[in-house]
Amino acid sequence: MFKYIGRKVKSLLMDQGNLNSEDSGKITNKTENDNQNKEKISDKLEVNINNFEKIFGESLDIIYRRFSFGDNGEFSAGLIYVEGLNENFIINESIMKAFMYDSRIANIKNMKANIDFIEKNMLSVAHSKRTSFQQEIIDACLSGETIFMIDGSEEALIIHSEGWENRGVEEAKTEAVVRGPREGFSENIATNMALIRRRIKSPNLVFESIRIGKQTRTSVCIAYLKDIVDPQLIQEIKDRLKKIKIDAILESGYIEQLIEDNPKSIFPTIGNSEKPDAASAKILEGRACILVDGTPFVLTMPMLFVEGFQSAEDYYSRPYFASMIRILRYLCFFISIFAPVTYVVLSTFHQELIPTTLLFTMAAGREGVPFPAVVEAGLMIVTLEILREAGVRLPRPVGQAVSIVGALVIGEAAVSAGLVGGLLVIVIALTAVSSFVVPVYTDVISILRIAFLILGGALGIFGLGIGILIVFAHAVSLKSFGVPYFSPLAPLVKDDIKDTLIRAPLWKMNKRPVAIASKNIFRQDENMKPNFNDKEEN
Repeated sequence: MFKYIGRKVKSLLMDQGNLNSEDSGKITNKTENDNQNKEKISDKLEVNINNFEKIFGESLDIIYRRFSFGDNGEFSAGLIYVEGLNENFIINESIMKAFMYDSRIANIKNMKANIDFIEKNMLSVAHSKRTSFQQEIIDACLSGETIFMIDGSEEALIIHSEGWENRGVEEAKTEAVVRGPREGFSENIATNMALIRRRIKSPNLVFESIRIGKQTRTSVCIAYLKDIVDPQLIQEIKDRLKKIKIDAILESGYIEQLIEDNPKSIFPTIGNSEKPDAASAKILEGRACILVDGTPFVLTMPMLFVEGFQSAEDYYSRPYFASMIRILRYLCFFISIFAPVTYVVLSTFHQELIPTTLLFTMAAGREGVPFPAVVEAGLMIVTLEILREAGVRLPRPVGQAVSIVGALVIGEAAVSAGLVGGLLVIVIALTAVSSFVVPVYTDVISILRIAFLILGGALGIFGLGIGILIVFAHAVSLKSFGVPYFSPLAPLVKDDIKDTLIRAPLWKMNKRPVAIASKNIFRQDENMKPNFNDKEEN
């Protein structure tokens, strides 16, 4: 017994020692990182260039340009930039030409004032910044800026000269509209910021930048209206972003998965958009956007469940047609989830609920089918997912041919071979088309469709009911950055019902969503209803 107690005590002491070692290691690493971020450059040009050559290694795309200027070449300077990320015209015409031909260089007397004189009097560039921190210089250089250093100065100039090849502003691929702007975000974060600023010309629009990723040092930007957004929301976003410690951020999906409230949920609690007008509308409602360099998809938060059924085009069309289309989206959402399981439940457990004529037709169609209805439906759903994935991944002309021809050929062949009933093929086809009406929830629909099919095939309508209750209870319990996910339905907010199942006229939607905007609730005057007639005009 005493030996057992002794082993336990020894084990606990060893574990405590390991924990202390890990904690001390973390503290040491943090101290080293802080020291590295605060390390300054030398006032010796060659020392600085040699240090950066050691840091960057023998990479061929890092260019080191040493040169001398002055009447007798008394000043030594150097440029560091990444070939392919810079605009050569800026380097040649706005930087190098100034040092080679500018006569004012002879007026430079004080070596310590060189950087200040050069920045204010010689460089014809739109933007430059002085710094003495080594890490800041590294980040700027690898982001496409040109670094200017001069012998005798402990400061360097970060000269704006970005100019790499990028995709221009094109039509959004994932959010096509009939009426409305065609512009879509690009992979350049500066372009995306400009597209939002172009729509919201307010001094209250704020962009705050942060770099994430130990290796990629990706630029991430938070956009919001400071007179509308909840300050606690912005602080929460900043805190979550600062906690991200990862090597690479290659797309906004990385950040979405690392800051969402419920990572184990199948429901997305952070929205995304490829359209500047949609992102701007979210910001104007009191939300915040996260822009990530290298991707055209902008994250929006908080996100509500009803957003998946809203489209930017709803607000450009008249309310009657927009409301009808929105109701149709809800209907398609339920059809795409419940159509296969309803077929299985009715044909297997509850034949008495099917009209007699239809029941005879179903029985005749399934005559000779060797599989139970649940297996039959499961095979067709798997086939549907395979065709959908193939159509997305293959080149567009080939993908469309595979998805259309594959569906027709496989469906017809399966019915002719007696593997599935003809009615089920119609049900699966309707399911497939309906799932594309609500693209935001395509992933959710695919998972719920299979889950409900298993429950319904095993327990009938009782299992289907249990599944619906579980999913509904889970969805209602979710929150997105502190905002109830099912708002304004649960909890019920009467003022926000105007933009859920239907889209009320714009002149009635005079308030921002109550659950999101904490201040400046009113976005328009109350008496905005058009009331013009010929007498008033006369």
